Amino acid sequence: MPDMIGETMEKTFNKLSVIVLFILPAFLVFTSIVIVSVIWVFFVSFTNWNGFGGIQFDGLSNYAQLFFHDRNFWLITGNTFKYTFYELLLQIGGGLLVAIFLTRLTRMRASLQTFYYIPVIISSVAICQIFNKLLSVTPAGVVNSFFSIFNPAWIDLEWISNPKISLEVCAFVEGYKYFGLYMVIFYSALISVPKELIEAATIDGASAPKRLVKVQLPYIKPVIIANFILVLNGSMRSFDISYLLTKGGPGNTSQLLSPYMYKQAFSSMKYGYGSSVAIAVVLFCVVIGIFLQKTLLKDVREE
Repeated sequence: MPDMIGETMEKTFNKLSVIVLFILPAFLVFTSIVIVSVIWVFFVSFTNWNGFGGIQFDGLSNYAQLFFHDRNFWLITGNTFKYTFYELLLQIGGGLLVAIFLTRLTRMRASLQTFYYIPVIISSVAICQIFNKLLSVTPAGVVNSFFSIFNPAWIDLEWISNPKISLEVCAFVEGYKYFGLYMVIFYSALISVPKELIEAATIDGASAPKRLVKVQLPYIKPVIIANFILVLNGSMRSFDISYLLTKGGPGNTSQLLSPYMYKQAFSSMKYGYGSSVAIAVVLFCVVIGIFLQKTLLKDVREE
């Protein structure tokens, strides 16, 4: 009887109509929210529109201004790529290191996992408020108070408003918030490595670091690459942390592309120009995604 039910279900789920029935709702939602929005933004990027009244077609002038005359755009693009690099180190590197550390523990593992994951479920607004207090200068926050123990002059250290490190501070806060998510993914991947492979490497005389490098990490390489792509695309479109923490300042030293797009469209009421910035972000993500498919993912498929 169970075999007959299993065969019936398999035949049902193999029907094209059933497959379409399951896919159609998600496809309609994705199309209406994402595809239609991208098409609309692409159209608006060729216009000179302030959000009210008629839309005036302006050709390629927004893109000409953006790519050839807007120095801030290229400065902010550089900030965004630098920010993305920091996030890859913090979220991928930090998450992987903590996951490896947890696999070595035999006690308090669940408690530490929960502790590391807590920032993921806290809202970005709350996280930024916490770090605003921790890094405060007037009154002195916990960080400056601690450093002043070693040097009293460090009580006045500027963090958020320091143009030399404001971008790095934003990157650290976002890395702190999300590295726990990738820690959980990496931990799940590491404990799924077949014990037979590890035992065979141990019998061959491989030490724990060598087993990690030669057996475990190669086995979870697809997971590492998938997380790499997720963090990269998420960082390229990052908005909330830098906007809430520094508003892109001082100047544009911690400004990123998504907040810049928001400011152009909604603060300056230049919807056409803001849309061209949004399309530039989409193009950057698409180009990077294609490059990764041609390189990293190709290696995984060949293996």
